[in-house]
Amino acid sequence: LIQSIADNVKSSPKKIVFAEGEQETVIRAAMQFYKEGYGKPILIGREDKVLAAINKIGLKGAEKLEVLNASLSKKNTHYFEFLYKKLSRKGFLERDCQRLVNQDRNIFAACMVANGDADGLVTGSTRNYFVAYDDITRVIDPAPKSRIFGMSIIMVEGRTLFVADTTVHHLPSSEELADIACQTAEIAKKLGYNPRVAMLSFANFGNPAIEGTERVHGAIEVLDSRKVDFEYDGEMNVDVALDMSLRANYPFCRLSGPANILIMPGLHAANISYKLLQAVGGGTIIGPMLLGLEKPVQIVQMNATANDLVQAAAIAAYDASMNI
Repeated sequence: LIQSIADNVKSSPKKIVFAEGEQETVIRAAMQFYKEGYGKPILIGREDKVLAAINKIGLKGAEKLEVLNASLSKKNTHYFEFLYKKLSRKGFLERDCQRLVNQDRNIFAACMVANGDADGLVTGSTRNYFVAYDDITRVIDPAPKSRIFGMSIIMVEGRTLFVADTTVHHLPSSEELADIACQTAEIAKKLGYNPRVAMLSFANFGNPAIEGTERVHGAIEVLDSRKVDFEYDGEMNVDVALDMSLRANYPFCRLSGPANILIMPGLHAANISYKLLQAVGGGTIIGPMLLGLEKPVQIVQMNATANDLVQAAAIAAYDASMNI
Protein backbone atom coordinates (compact mmCIF):
# COMPACT_ATOMS: atom_id res chain seq x y z
CA LEU A 1 0.00 0.00 0.00
CA ILE A 2 2.72 2.47 0.98
CA GLN A 3 4.80 1.50 -2.03
CA SER A 4 1.91 1.99 -4.45
CA ILE A 5 1.36 5.50 -3.08
CA ALA A 6 5.09 6.25 -3.37
CA ASP A 7 5.28 4.96 -6.95
CA ASN A 8 2.31 7.08 -7.98
CA VAL A 9 3.80 10.23 -6.44
CA LYS A 10 7.20 9.66 -8.08
CA SER A 11 5.52 9.37 -11.46
CA SER A 12 3.78 12.72 -10.94
CA PRO A 13 5.83 14.86 -8.50
CA LYS A 14 4.03 17.69 -6.69
CA LYS A 15 4.86 20.96 -4.98
CA ILE A 16 4.17 20.51 -1.25
CA VAL A 17 4.33 23.24 1.41
CA PHE A 18 5.80 22.44 4.82
CA ALA A 19 4.20 25.13 7.00
CA GLU A 20 6.53 24.77 10.00
CA GLY A 21 9.72 25.26 8.01
CA GLU A 22 11.97 26.49 10.81
CA GLN A 23 11.75 23.20 12.72
CA GLU A 24 14.69 20.81 12.39
CA THR A 25 12.46 17.76 11.97
CA VAL A 26 10.46 19.49 9.26
CA ILE A 27 13.63 20.49 7.38
CA ARG A 28 14.85 16.87 7.50
CA ALA A 29 11.46 15.72 6.20
CA ALA A 30 11.48 18.26 3.36
CA MET A 31 14.94 17.13 2.31
CA GLN A 32 13.93 13.47 2.42
CA PHE A 33 10.77 14.27 0.41
CA TYR A 34 12.99 15.90 -2.23
CA LYS A 35 15.57 13.08 -2.27
CA GLU A 36 12.86 10.43 -2.65
CA GLY A 37 11.71 12.15 -5.84
CA TYR A 38 8.23 12.94 -4.54
CA GLY A 39 8.37 16.56 -5.68
CA LYS A 40 9.43 20.04 -4.65
CA PRO A 41 9.17 20.97 -0.95
CA ILE A 42 8.65 24.59 0.13
CA LEU A 43 9.53 25.61 3.67
CA ILE A 44 7.55 28.45 5.28
CA GLY A 45 9.74 30.43 7.67
CA ARG A 46 12.32 33.15 8.11
CA GLU A 47 15.30 32.39 5.92
CA ASP A 48 17.90 33.17 8.58
CA LYS A 49 16.15 30.88 11.09
CA VAL A 50 15.88 28.07 8.52
CA LEU A 51 19.56 28.38 7.53
CA ALA A 52 20.59 28.43 11.19
CA ALA A 53 18.66 25.20 11.78
CA ILE A 54 20.21 23.61 8.67
CA ASN A 55 23.71 24.53 9.86
CA LYS A 56 22.98 23.21 13.34
CA ILE A 57 21.96 19.77 12.10
CA GLY A 58 24.59 19.73 9.32
CA LEU A 59 22.15 18.64 6.62
CA LYS A 60 24.03 18.91 3.33
CA GLY A 61 22.05 20.22 0.36
CA ALA A 62 19.19 21.52 2.48
CA GLU A 63 20.32 25.11 1.96
CA LYS A 64 19.06 24.77 -1.63
CA LEU A 65 15.46 24.15 -0.49
CA GLU A 66 13.01 26.94 -1.29
CA VAL A 67 12.11 29.07 1.74
CA LEU A 68 9.22 31.55 1.82
CA ASN A 69 8.77 34.17 4.53
CA ALA A 70 5.03 34.77 4.93
CA SER A 71 5.48 38.41 5.92
CA LEU A 72 7.67 39.20 2.88
CA SER A 73 5.84 37.32 0.13
CA LYS A 74 4.95 39.21 -3.05
CA LYS A 75 1.62 37.35 -3.09
CA ASN A 76 0.42 38.75 0.24
CA THR A 77 -1.91 41.39 -1.18
CA HIS A 78 -3.65 38.77 -3.28
CA TYR A 79 -3.90 36.44 -0.28
CA PHE A 80 -5.30 39.27 1.92
CA GLU A 81 -8.05 39.94 -0.60
CA PHE A 82 -8.79 36.25 -1.05
CA LEU A 83 -9.04 35.61 2.70
CA TYR A 84 -11.06 38.74 3.45
CA LYS A 85 -13.61 37.73 0.81
CA LYS A 86 -14.01 34.38 2.57
CA LEU A 87 -14.09 35.67 6.15
CA SER A 88 -15.64 39.13 5.98
CA ARG A 89 -19.08 37.80 6.91
CA LYS A 90 -17.66 35.69 9.71
CA GLY A 91 -16.61 38.63 11.87
CA PHE A 92 -13.14 39.26 10.42
CA LEU A 93 -11.95 42.75 9.52
CA GLU A 94 -9.56 43.38 6.65
CA ARG A 95 -6.71 44.05 9.09
CA ASP A 96 -7.48 40.72 10.81
CA CYS A 97 -6.96 38.94 7.50
CA GLN A 98 -3.75 40.86 6.83
CA ARG A 99 -2.41 39.84 10.23
CA LEU A 100 -3.36 36.20 9.68
CA VAL A 101 -1.61 36.00 6.32
CA ASN A 102 1.48 37.81 7.61
CA GLN A 103 1.84 36.01 10.91
CA ASP A 104 0.13 32.61 10.76
CA ARG A 105 2.10 30.13 8.69
CA ASN A 106 -0.81 27.71 8.43
CA ILE A 107 -3.03 30.43 7.00
CA PHE A 108 -0.34 31.60 4.58
CA ALA A 109 0.44 28.05 3.44
CA ALA A 110 -3.26 27.23 3.02
CA CYS A 111 -3.68 30.40 0.92
CA MET A 112 -0.84 29.18 -1.31
CA VAL A 113 -2.59 25.87 -1.87
CA ALA A 114 -6.05 27.41 -2.28
CA ASN A 115 -4.71 29.76 -4.96
CA GLY A 116 -2.82 27.11 -6.90
CA ASP A 117 0.68 28.21 -5.86
CA ALA A 118 1.32 24.75 -4.37
CA ASP A 119 -0.32 21.33 -4.73
CA GLY A 120 -0.63 20.41 -1.07
CA LEU A 121 0.24 21.23 2.52
CA VAL A 122 1.62 19.49 5.61
CA THR A 123 1.46 20.94 9.13
CA GLY A 124 0.73 20.04 12.75
CA SER A 125 4.03 19.02 14.32
CA THR A 126 4.18 22.08 16.60
CA ARG A 127 0.49 22.71 17.28
CA ASN A 128 -2.54 20.91 18.62
CA TYR A 129 -4.33 19.07 15.80
CA PHE A 130 -7.58 20.97 16.24
CA VAL A 131 -5.84 24.37 16.23
CA ALA A 132 -4.21 23.49 12.91
CA TYR A 133 -7.53 22.13 11.62
CA ASP A 134 -9.33 25.39 12.48
CA ASP A 135 -6.64 27.39 10.67
CA ILE A 136 -6.83 25.28 7.52
CA THR A 137 -10.62 25.20 7.31
CA ARG A 138 -10.80 28.99 7.49
CA VAL A 139 -9.08 28.99 4.10
CA ILE A 140 -9.95 25.72 2.34
CA ASP A 141 -13.55 24.56 1.97
CA PRO A 142 -14.95 21.01 1.89
CA ALA A 143 -14.94 19.38 -1.52
CA PRO A 144 -18.35 19.37 -3.25
CA LYS A 145 -20.72 16.76 -1.78
CA SER A 146 -18.08 15.66 0.75
CA ARG A 147 -17.63 15.52 4.49
CA ILE A 148 -14.29 16.45 6.02
CA PHE A 149 -13.12 13.58 8.18
CA GLY A 150 -10.05 11.75 9.41
CA MET A 151 -9.17 8.22 8.36
CA SER A 152 -6.44 5.99 9.74
CA ILE A 153 -5.17 2.88 7.97
CA ILE A 154 -4.07 0.10 10.30
CA MET A 155 -2.00 -2.81 8.98
CA VAL A 156 -1.47 -5.70 11.38
CA GLU A 157 -0.85 -9.42 10.89
CA GLY A 158 -1.57 -9.30 7.18
CA ARG A 159 -4.83 -7.41 7.64
CA THR A 160 -5.55 -3.86 6.46
CA LEU A 161 -8.25 -1.86 8.23
CA PHE A 162 -9.62 1.55 7.32
CA VAL A 163 -10.85 3.35 10.45
CA ALA A 164 -12.94 6.56 10.39
CA ASP A 165 -13.63 9.17 11.65
CA THR A 166 -10.56 9.47 13.88
CA THR A 167 -10.12 13.26 14.06
CA VAL A 168 -13.06 15.52 13.14
CA HIS A 169 -16.65 14.59 14.06
CA HIS A 170 -17.30 14.46 17.80
CA LEU A 171 -20.70 12.79 17.73
CA PRO A 172 -21.69 12.19 14.09
CA SER A 173 -25.35 11.94 13.13
CA SER A 174 -26.74 8.97 11.20
CA GLU A 175 -26.41 10.96 7.97
CA GLU A 176 -22.82 11.90 8.75
CA LEU A 177 -21.93 8.29 9.62
CA ALA A 178 -23.41 7.14 6.31
CA ASP A 179 -21.48 9.81 4.39
CA ILE A 180 -18.22 8.86 6.12
CA ALA A 181 -18.87 5.19 5.30
CA CYS A 182 -19.48 5.98 1.62
CA GLN A 183 -16.39 8.16 1.28
CA THR A 184 -14.17 5.65 3.08
CA ALA A 185 -15.47 2.84 0.87
CA GLU A 186 -14.59 4.86 -2.25
CA ILE A 187 -11.05 5.45 -0.97
CA ALA A 188 -10.64 1.73 -0.18
CA LYS A 189 -11.71 0.91 -3.75
CA LYS A 190 -9.17 3.36 -5.21
CA LEU A 191 -6.47 1.67 -3.16
CA GLY A 192 -7.48 -1.77 -4.47
CA TYR A 193 -9.66 -3.13 -1.66
CA ASN A 194 -13.17 -4.61 -1.74
CA PRO A 195 -15.05 -2.64 0.95
CA ARG A 196 -16.81 -4.45 3.79
CA VAL A 197 -18.12 -1.80 6.17
CA ALA A 198 -18.97 -2.40 9.82
CA MET A 199 -20.85 0.35 11.66
CA LEU A 200 -19.42 -0.09 15.14
CA SER A 201 -21.13 0.23 18.52
CA PHE A 202 -21.13 -1.39 21.96
CA ALA A 203 -24.39 -3.07 20.86
CA ASN A 204 -24.96 -5.93 18.43
CA PHE A 205 -27.97 -5.48 16.15
CA GLY A 206 -30.12 -3.77 18.78
CA ASN A 207 -28.86 -5.59 21.88
CA PRO A 208 -28.60 -3.88 24.32
CA ALA A 209 -31.21 -1.37 23.19
CA ILE A 210 -30.04 1.59 25.22
CA GLU A 211 -29.47 5.25 24.52
CA GLY A 212 -26.54 5.92 22.20
CA THR A 213 -27.11 3.21 19.61
CA GLU A 214 -29.83 4.97 17.61
CA ARG A 215 -27.42 7.02 15.50
CA VAL A 216 -25.51 3.95 14.36
CA HIS A 217 -28.66 1.95 13.65
CA GLY A 218 -30.02 4.96 11.77
CA ALA A 219 -26.91 5.06 9.58
CA ILE A 220 -27.76 1.57 8.32
CA GLU A 221 -31.21 2.82 7.33
CA VAL A 222 -29.64 5.76 5.50
CA LEU A 223 -27.31 3.42 3.58
CA ASP A 224 -30.28 1.15 2.78
CA SER A 225 -32.11 4.09 1.25
CA ARG A 226 -29.09 5.03 -0.89
CA LYS A 227 -28.70 1.52 -2.37
CA VAL A 228 -24.90 1.73 -2.19
CA ASP A 229 -22.64 -0.68 -4.09
CA PHE A 230 -20.60 -2.06 -1.18
CA GLU A 231 -21.21 -4.45 1.73
CA TYR A 232 -22.18 -2.93 5.06
CA ASP A 233 -23.96 -3.87 8.28
CA GLY A 234 -24.32 -2.98 11.95
CA GLU A 235 -24.58 -1.88 14.58
CA MET A 236 -22.01 -4.36 15.89
CA ASN A 237 -19.11 -4.82 18.30
CA VAL A 238 -15.64 -4.63 16.81
CA ASP A 239 -14.92 -8.28 17.68
CA VAL A 240 -18.04 -9.40 15.80
CA ALA A 241 -16.97 -7.24 12.85
CA LEU A 242 -13.55 -8.91 12.65
CA ASP A 243 -14.04 -12.48 13.96
CA MET A 244 -16.03 -14.80 11.70
CA SER A 245 -16.46 -17.38 14.49
CA LEU A 246 -18.38 -14.80 16.54
CA ARG A 247 -20.30 -13.81 13.42
CA ALA A 248 -21.84 -17.29 13.43
CA ASN A 249 -24.17 -16.03 16.15
CA TYR A 250 -25.62 -13.59 13.63
CA PRO A 251 -26.27 -15.62 10.45
CA PHE A 252 -28.33 -12.77 9.01
CA CYS A 253 -25.29 -10.44 8.89
CA ARG A 254 -24.76 -9.08 5.38
CA LEU A 255 -20.95 -9.07 5.44
CA SER A 256 -19.36 -11.89 3.44
CA GLY A 257 -16.11 -11.78 5.42
CA PRO A 258 -14.31 -9.86 8.15
CA ALA A 259 -14.89 -6.12 7.93
CA ASN A 260 -12.04 -4.04 6.53
CA ILE A 261 -13.71 -0.66 7.10
CA LEU A 262 -14.60 0.28 10.67
CA ILE A 263 -16.89 3.29 11.06
CA MET A 264 -16.62 4.54 14.62
CA PRO A 265 -19.67 5.85 16.53
CA GLY A 266 -17.84 8.93 17.84
CA LEU A 267 -14.54 10.72 18.14
CA HIS A 268 -13.76 9.40 21.64
CA ALA A 269 -13.88 5.77 20.53
CA ALA A 270 -12.07 6.41 17.26
CA ASN A 271 -9.24 8.56 18.59
CA ILE A 272 -8.60 6.36 21.62
CA SER A 273 -8.64 3.17 19.53
CA TYR A 274 -6.04 4.16 16.95
CA LYS A 275 -3.79 5.92 19.48
CA LEU A 276 -3.90 2.88 21.75
CA LEU A 277 -2.81 0.66 18.88
CA GLN A 278 -0.11 3.17 18.02
CA ALA A 279 1.15 3.26 21.62
CA VAL A 280 1.30 -0.51 22.22
CA GLY A 281 2.68 -1.30 18.76
CA GLY A 282 2.28 -4.53 16.86
CA GLY A 283 1.23 -2.97 13.57
CA THR A 284 1.71 -0.11 11.15
CA ILE A 285 -0.55 2.93 11.21
CA ILE A 286 -0.84 5.38 8.32
CA GLY A 287 -2.43 8.68 9.18
CA PRO A 288 -4.74 9.92 10.38
CA MET A 289 -5.34 11.20 6.85
CA LEU A 290 -7.45 14.33 6.53
CA LEU A 291 -9.96 13.85 3.72
CA GLY A 292 -12.85 15.70 2.13
CA LEU A 293 -11.21 19.11 1.57
CA GLU A 294 -11.15 20.87 -1.80
CA LYS A 295 -7.34 20.85 -1.73
CA PRO A 296 -4.88 18.30 -0.27
CA VAL A 297 -3.92 19.03 3.34
CA GLN A 298 -2.47 16.66 5.91
CA ILE A 299 -2.14 17.43 9.61
CA VAL A 300 0.34 15.30 11.54
CA GLN A 301 0.35 14.72 15.27
CA MET A 302 2.44 16.96 17.50
CA ASN A 303 6.07 15.83 17.75
CA ALA A 304 5.75 13.82 14.55
CA THR A 305 8.97 12.27 13.25
CA ALA A 306 10.58 13.19 9.95
CA ASN A 307 9.27 9.92 8.50
CA ASP A 308 5.74 10.78 9.65
CA LEU A 309 6.00 14.14 7.88
CA VAL A 310 7.36 12.59 4.68
CA GLN A 311 4.54 10.06 4.70
CA ALA A 312 1.96 12.83 5.20
CA ALA A 313 3.51 14.89 2.40
CA ALA A 314 3.46 11.87 0.09
CA ILE A 315 -0.22 11.32 0.91
CA ALA A 316 -0.95 14.99 0.14
CA ALA A 317 0.86 14.61 -3.19
CA TYR A 318 -1.04 11.37 -3.91
CA ASP A 319 -4.31 13.14 -3.10
CA ALA A 320 -3.36 15.91 -5.56
CA SER A 321 -2.96 13.28 -8.28
CA MET A 322 -5.77 10.83 -7.44
CA ASN A 323 -8.29 13.10 -5.69
CA ILE A 324 -8.86 10.70 -2.80
